[in-house]
Amino acid sequence: MATTSMAHGVQPRLYSIEVAAELCGVGRSTAFEEIRLGRLRTVRIGRRRLVPLKYIDDYVALLMRESEASD
Repeated sequence: MATTSMAHGVQPRLYSIEVAAELCGVGRSTAFEEIRLGRLRTVRIGRRRLVPLKYIDDYVALLMRESEASD
């Protein structure tokens, strides 16, 4: 599915946990822990758990706010 979209120049809007973790620069287990804590949100489609691009952006913004608050 993603290969077809990428071939047509369309960027995917939903990512697997593994790809979302890579985009955030964290490991798979860290991503699952952040999901468990409610810091990285997901959606479910059937039995799959996916991360919308907006939720990745929201998570990065959260990390930036936390970093600025601790300075």
